[in-house]
Amino acid sequence: MRLRSLLFVPGDRPERFAKAAASGADALILDLEDSVVAERKGFARGAIVEWLADGPDTPCFVRMNPLATTAIAEDLAAIAQSRPAGLVLPKADGAAAIRSLVARVAQAGAACPPILPIATETPAALFQLGSYGEVAAHLAGLTWGAEDLPAAIGAASAREADGGYTAPFAMVRSLALFAAHAAGVSAIETVYPDIADVEGLAAYVARGRRDGFTGMLAIHPAQIESINTGFTPSAADVAAAQAIVDAFAAHPAAGALKLDGRMIDRPHLEQARRLLARAR
Repeated sequence: MRLRSLLFVPGDRPERFAKAAASGADALILDLEDSVVAERKGFARGAIVEWLADGPDTPCFVRMNPLATTAIAEDLAAIAQSRPAGLVLPKADGAAAIRSLVARVAQAGAACPPILPIATETPAALFQLGSYGEVAAHLAGLTWGAEDLPAAIGAASAREADGGYTAPFAMVRSLALFAAHAAGVSAIETVYPDIADVEGLAAYVARGRRDGFTGMLAIHPAQIESINTGFTPSAADVAAAQAIVDAFAAHPAAGALKLDGRMIDRPHLEQARRLLARAR
């Protein structure tokens, strides 16, 4: 499953589902958590079940309520057997949380689909980031959040005036990025909240791809084109990567080579292979 773009849609707004699916997003995240007030969660569950029953072409994840809440039992009772493409687990705190969700889905009588944990929403969760490799077979990827954690620690904001992250949250972003790669799963960048800032979004996507993220969460259909473009290797990128692979194929015993006037070595080869795999 390609996951360049994952678009959040409130679960209690079924009139938006078809428009979201037509946005070009690689996957939808039908939300039962933050965007749905308690009084509307039952309606949202029903709307999601009905949508999934129609077999939508776009893969649909469902963001559950956190494991520590009573709402998760109702979520699973309604959703588990509807065969969503994946589950998004908010306030995840490492491998133990993934194992718990897999077990709870089994208790609901279904096989657990791939899970995308939001892995940085509590202070304690940061100290479990290294454990996700233990449950990598159950993961669709790993993502992080920059909203709940500041509230949890009493920070005024996670962002500077120019939109960049403050030092503590830049560190959190980096830890989540490395945790995903350590587990061998997709590293999904968090949302860009300013829907109207087209240039800012493009720069944010470019930074994410530069730093090693492979996809991104979105909050509006208007963001999808920029995200998909930014996380799709260009023809020039593919050609450059293929040239590196071809150079080492022609000299399999070489540890380093000169290509187009610059030195390349085995890390460049691995990077090129990764890019070509994403392009495919």
